[in-house]
Amino acid sequence: MNELFRELFRSSIYKRTQGRIVRQVTFAGLALAVAFGCWRLNQILGMNTTQAYVVPAVLALAGFWVAYRIVNLPQFADFLIAVEAEMNKVSWPTRTELIRSSVVVLVTMFFLAGVLLVFDAFWVWMFRDLLRIL
Repeated sequence: MNELFRELFRSSIYKRTQGRIVRQVTFAGLALAVAFGCWRLNQILGMNTTQAYVVPAVLALAGFWVAYRIVNLPQFADFLIAVEAEMNKVSWPTRTELIRSSVVVLVTMFFLAGVLLVFDAFWVWMFRDLLRIL
């Protein structure tokens, strides 16, 4: 726990050149969550006083700093660096393959929806006729 607090007040960047994109995206996600939380706090406070703006602004600045430091914690930064390395190994489909695969999935889903519609209509018809007989 002591190491965590020491890292939060450090300003250096751990392994500056590695995993930059994943760290930036992770920071952006955390910062967006903090910003939304502070905006919501402003809405909840709901008064037009200075406190309604100062408290969320101070919390936003603190949250942005914590998010910045979290993505630079050695253990978490190493994880993000490994994530980026694995993402670089992924073979992404070409545009044509992506469109072809998407069409196959959509056609299959519509076909299965049609089959379920037919089964449902059959059982509704069957039970409606059975109930009339009874």
